[in-house]
Amino acid sequence: MKRISSTLLAPIWAVVINLALVYVTYAVARLAFLSLNWKLLSPALQTNVGDLVMGSLVFDTSAIIYTNILWIVLMLLPLHIKERPTYHRTLKWIFVIVNSLAFVINVADAVYFPFTMRRTTSTVMGEFSHESNLAGIIMGETLSHWYLVLLGAVVIWALWRLYQQPRLNYRHLNWVKYDLTMLAALLVTGPLCVAGMRGGFTTAVRPITVSNANQYVTRPMDAALVLNTPFSLLRTIGKDVFRVPNYYTDQAQLEAIYSPIHQPNDSVPFNKKNVVVLIVESFGREYIGAYNCNIEKTSYGYTPHIDSLISKSLTFTHTYCNGRKSIDGMPSILSSIPMFVEPFFVTPASMNHVSGIARMLGDEGYQTAFFHGAQNGSMGFQAFARSTGFQAYYGRTEFNQDKRFDGDKDFDGTWAIWDEPFLQFYCAKMNEMHEPFMTAVFTASSHHPFVIPQEYKDIFPEGPLPIHKCIRYTDMALGRFFEQASRQPWFKNTIFVLTSDHTNMSNHPEYQTDLGGFASPIIIYDPSGELIQPGMENKVAQQIDILPTLMSLLGYPKPYIAFGKDVLNTPVQETWAVNYLNGIYQLVQGGCILQFDGNKTTGFYLLDDRLMKHNLMGTMPEQQARMEQFLKAIIQQYMQRMTQDQLVIKN
Repeated sequence: MKRISSTLLAPIWAVVINLALVYVTYAVARLAFLSLNWKLLSPALQTNVGDLVMGSLVFDTSAIIYTNILWIVLMLLPLHIKERPTYHRTLKWIFVIVNSLAFVINVADAVYFPFTMRRTTSTVMGEFSHESNLAGIIMGETLSHWYLVLLGAVVIWALWRLYQQPRLNYRHLNWVKYDLTMLAALLVTGPLCVAGMRGGFTTAVRPITVSNANQYVTRPMDAALVLNTPFSLLRTIGKDVFRVPNYYTDQAQLEAIYSPIHQPNDSVPFNKKNVVVLIVESFGREYIGAYNCNIEKTSYGYTPHIDSLISKSLTFTHTYCNGRKSIDGMPSILSSIPMFVEPFFVTPASMNHVSGIARMLGDEGYQTAFFHGAQNGSMGFQAFARSTGFQAYYGRTEFNQDKRFDGDKDFDGTWAIWDEPFLQFYCAKMNEMHEPFMTAVFTASSHHPFVIPQEYKDIFPEGPLPIHKCIRYTDMALGRFFEQASRQPWFKNTIFVLTSDHTNMSNHPEYQTDLGGFASPIIIYDPSGELIQPGMENKVAQQIDILPTLMSLLGYPKPYIAFGKDVLNTPVQETWAVNYLNGIYQLVQGGCILQFDGNKTTGFYLLDDRLMKHNLMGTMPEQQARMEQFLKAIIQQYMQRMTQDQLVIKN
């Protein structure tokens, strides 16, 4: 610890020098963030690095002042007693603890970023509120990223060692000059702090939010490089997630452009086939050979069983998830609710009346059940399943109680029961259900920390990415599930849908773009061959299309609300997909990709531009305008219905 010489300006210099030290720690954290995510974020350095630096300073300034404002005020208060050594030692502890915590949060988020492609926000508390194994997961991550722990120790030591503590001669101070100096410093510092927290000096500047980071980058993904995690957490606490825009003042016009209300086709009889939805953890389209014939070296066969299933199923050339987390996938797939801004069921809107495949079919006499091999209640899935109408829930507890299986001998030690035994349990439980039934299962093995059962380690070796061996294992487990299901009497009377909750680690550049990060499979399999013809249609499909497409196939007889479309009966050029990343909405339609920040278009690409290198904004004005008009209607309908509890048709 160093002390600044005895002068009336000593406390002011201490504030300046110590805050400069904090800026350095934020820069170190950002370099660590970039290093750990180099493949995803290094393209940002090929554009205007000056904008990245400027944006980083803006958001770092805001976070630094938010987290250090108490310390700043306590340093500059015109109080004589504060120039005692004990007082300043206390302030040193406050300073080091607060900024050490900020550094740790920033660096920890570097590990989490590849799975979400955005900085963590305050909803993370809700996302993991039901997890009982967090301590073990955190400990495991700490050990596997020991070099970050070492870096953190060095930074915390440096904060303590380099902290500048003012030293004033308490007995010989001119207290009048001291009071005036400190008061003047506070009067000057106050407006500077307010401007720093808001992100600007002019009264016209609104306080910056997470979405403002996009003005400094060309890709929404790169906003994470400009932002810092303390800012993202602080600026999202207690904020209204859903705000209704005023794009269309005429409700009739809004409904004409886009409406989530689906009307039944009275000419089609209700065909009460069973429905089975398989949500496969992290099973991105990149890993599936049948989707990647155009990419060199993708015949490595991570998914031979799913490739075989695709040959007998209906799928589409451009298929996407609507979020980047597991809790985004559940509402998208089962209730046709995409993730906009924050995950739906960790926001107050989750208290709305919500329906979904389970409730809709349950009301028509179906028996319904949801399966997830993790600890009961994990990720909030059990609560969501109940709220959307699933009549039964089967988790790790129920698996352990079933004497036909080996219980916790099949627990992976971190998250859940291994996929192979749990999918066999899933098939066995469906044998006990009466037809028609609707079930959904959420697998778990293709997940960090990327381990597989010991007996398969020589069968499924490491691939270029740690997840590849898990994908191979899960593919085998799915193959065994379909093999077992095919022997059951209900098999040919069932429609199967297979998709992933989100994507994961990537090895190919086209899956590392703003859109490629959402590339998930959507596979519809009808063993009877009565309702669909196998093939890969040249259409755009997304998770929120699963519900309305299934309802159309079944001839569901009632009107309902779903934000997706019936992809089978939508013309090719009108098929679309939408997702949200770091404050930017993306719409895929008509062979184009539109990026929109809520006020204006920020990017426009051809879908064939797989690496999204050529921003054609303004060069196709008619197509861009149509897509912008359509996207605005989707956003307004979504926000309006979220805030007004209009997610179901009420009798």
